[in-house]
Amino acid sequence: MPIETGNTINSAILSGQFGLQRASDGIAQASLNIAQRVAQQDVAENGPAGVLVNAAEQQIGNVRNLLPSGGDSITNDLLSLQVNSLNAQASAKVVDTANETVGRIIDLFA
Repeated sequence: MPIETGNTINSAILSGQFGLQRASDGIAQASLNIAQRVAQQDVAENGPAGVLVNAAEQQIGNVRNLLPSGGDSITNDLLSLQVNSLNAQASAKVVDTANETVGRIIDLFA
């Protein structure tokens, strides 16, 4: 008596995907609940104006960390320029290779 593994495997995959989706939904809901409670407590302690001031200060700090800082010397800047130029060339080569590979796959199946 042959056993059909195709349906069993599909069923297991679907069951696993369903479980992952439910777990993801639960994580999202719990995270949202925590964030709301923390925000409510922050408003209660600092008032709405205090919360806005803190948020603005945090965002300014985040932007400041993202902005490039001046190099120590022209040598560092020139070296950084060269390294980033090489990184750009290498990345372009990766994109070209990926395009060629996808093109070959399409040609094989066409």
